Amino acid sequence: MNRECRLSFLMLVVFVPALSRGADAEPRRLMGHHGSVMAVAFSPDGKLLASSSRDKTIKLWDVATGGLKRTLTEHTADVYDVTFSPKGNLLASASADKSIRLWDVQSGKVVRTLEGHSDIVRSVAFSPDQKVLASASVDRTVRLWDVETGRWKWTLEGHTKRVKSIAYSPNGSILASASSDQTVRLWDARTGKLFHLLEGHTGDLECVAFSPDGSQLASSSHDTTIRLWDVEMGKLRRTLHGHRAEVDSVTFSPDGHTLASGCKDLSIKLWDPQTGALRQTLTGPKNRLESLAFSPDGKILASGSGGPESLIWLWPITMSAN
Repeated sequence: MNRECRLSFLMLVVFVPALSRGADAEPRRLMGHHGSVMAVAFSPDGKLLASSSRDKTIKLWDVATGGLKRTLTEHTADVYDVTFSPKGNLLASASADKSIRLWDVQSGKVVRTLEGHSDIVRSVAFSPDQKVLASASVDRTVRLWDVETGRWKWTLEGHTKRVKSIAYSPNGSILASASSDQTVRLWDARTGKLFHLLEGHTGDLECVAFSPDGSQLASSSHDTTIRLWDVEMGKLRRTLHGHRAEVDSVTFSPDGHTLASGCKDLSIKLWDPQTGALRQTLTGPKNRLESLAFSPDGKILASGSGGPESLIWLWPITMSAN
């Protein structure tokens, strides 16, 4: 979910369908970060885009205009992840400074700081009812926090290496965690009980994402593959091959008909998650793809790139194959 830039300005380019782009058309690009863009996230209403970076900042962008609305600067180290709450009033961020911060979206002020992890916090996720925030850390644990009070609820233990990504199922009953120990764990989000251990990847895990209906879980890995799992059965459905380096991010479109993956090979691939067929490969970024997010209406795919480029790309998606 992820090194240097120039001035903060926006390059506007004409929007065209990502699945039928003309030879001369390009996505919009947002420039302003001075370090790898580790995470991108849309607000629930699709009006704002949040980005977090190794430059220790979080930026809030106006999606319609591409204008920078605000820069949040309280973290003291790389910001690995950022996500909006389901109601859109809060923003949660995870940092190498070992803290999680909850921000008021309207004011840009820190509501509270959550501390307890003993190492870098890599990922955060709100429960669908916004009552709980989950956090994953290099300290090998997942912690659950009460959003209203900021109090620590309990800790999920079992991974033997750093935990890099977490995700709640759409109904909030399951919490998935992905680790460098090459496993995905599915936990009962209400009791903390482990009910599925997903094994098969041969490299560190980078990202996990649930399908909108909660039936599938996608996982990406250093082994260059994406795996699609049956959540209820805890079984592998299929493995997607095509990338040539570690796959840093995966995300489903809101309608569930497309799975996007971003890779160190500088490409984004769009897949049919039902058949595993590769629909299209998007190229353009000159450095590794660190992060991906679909807009709530599915019309934009945002990507964050690393290295000297440190750009946010807004890819127009106007077709959805069934």
